[in-house]
Amino acid sequence: MTPVVPVLPLPVRLARCRRAASAVEFALVMPLFLVLVFGIIVFGSYLAAVHGVQQLAAEAARSSVAGLSDGERQTLATQYVTANAGAYPLIAPEHLAVSAATSGSAERVFVVTLDYDASNMFIFALPQFVPSPPQRIVRQAAIPFGGY
Repeated sequence: MTPVVPVLPLPVRLARCRRAASAVEFALVMPLFLVLVFGIIVFGSYLAAVHGVQQLAAEAARSSVAGLSDGERQTLATQYVTANAGAYPLIAPEHLAVSAATSGSAERVFVVTLDYDASNMFIFALPQFVPSPPQRIVRQAAIPFGGY
């Protein structure tokens, strides 16, 4: 004689069923995982661009020290940025503006300021899972000259 298996009511059967548990867990975890991954991509790329702009400003300021006048220093800084901006993969040289001048607060300090319009970066075309960083990156570097 075969044993009789009692038929359980539908809610009890659904509660005991484990076949769809993986799909439910995936549906709960996947949005959080996507936010984390997109956040790493967006802010990692943005911070790499910020670092590149800062490095360009610092190197342009260092190269400007060789100039004898403010005009020559400004030309050297602009030439350096123009010649080397293409070496940074996340920076489009045509969106970079250079300004260089003697500091208003310190007489023997030369300041190079780079203003980068980052709105063309790929991160602003991605789905907005995370808040977007600012589209304008402004960095400056100051270097003393003369009188050593």
